Amino acid sequence: MKDSYDNHRINKDNPRSRFRGQVIISDQISREALEVVCGRLEQTLKQEVPGAIVEFGCYIGTTSLFIRRTLDDKDQSNRREFHVYDSFEGLPLKNTQDSNAAGVDFEEGKLYASKKEFLQQFRAAGLKPPMIHKGWFSELADREVPQQIAFAFLDGDFYDSIISSLRLVWPRMSNGGKILIDDYTRETLPGVERAVRDFLQNKQARSLRTEQNIAIIEV
Repeated sequence: MKDSYDNHRINKDNPRSRFRGQVIISDQISREALEVVCGRLEQTLKQEVPGAIVEFGCYIGTTSLFIRRTLDDKDQSNRREFHVYDSFEGLPLKNTQDSNAAGVDFEEGKLYASKKEFLQQFRAAGLKPPMIHKGWFSELADREVPQQIAFAFLDGDFYDSIISSLRLVWPRMSNGGKILIDDYTRETLPGVERAVRDFLQNKQARSLRTEQNIAIIEV
C-alpha cells in the first residue's frame, strides 16, 4: 500500500515548520538542512559557477520550492535551468547495502507522491515549476540530464539511487560546482554513505564535509 504524502506533512502551526517565512510542507527535511541547501546554492550562484541546478529525489517538492525561491531571489530563474528527477512511485526496493535493523520503515512504495501533487504545490505557491523528469534514476537517458551542472542535490535514500544519480551528475559538474547528498550520516539509511564512499574511491574532489546529515562535495 503506497503512503500518501499527507501522512508525512508536518503541523503548520509549529514555528519550526517554517523556514525563511515560508511553510515547510513535509517532515522529510528540517529547517537546518534547508539552510544548508539554500546556503550552498546561494554560494554557488554568488561564485557564478556555470550550469544548471538539478535535484534527484524531489518527493512532494519541499526542497524544490525553496530552491526555486532562492533562484528567484537571486534573479537566476530565467538564467539557469532547474531540473528535478523522481520516480513518483515512492521508494524502490532496497539492496543488501541498505540493510539496517533501524531502517525497517523505509519500505518499497513508501514516501509516494505523484507528479500532479508535486505540481499542485508550485501552483499553490505561485512559483514556476522546474523541468520534471519521471523515472527511476538508473533508467534515465543521458539526454535528460543537462550537459553542465553547477549544483546538484541528491535525495535518493538508498544505495542504488545515490550511485545512479552520482554517475549521472559527476561527469557534468562544472569546476567549483557542488553536490549535496541528503541522509549521508543517517543510521536508518546506511546505503547513502556507502554509495558515496564507494563512488568517490577513484575520484578527485576538492573536499567532502558533512552538515546536518548532508554530505557536501565540492568538485
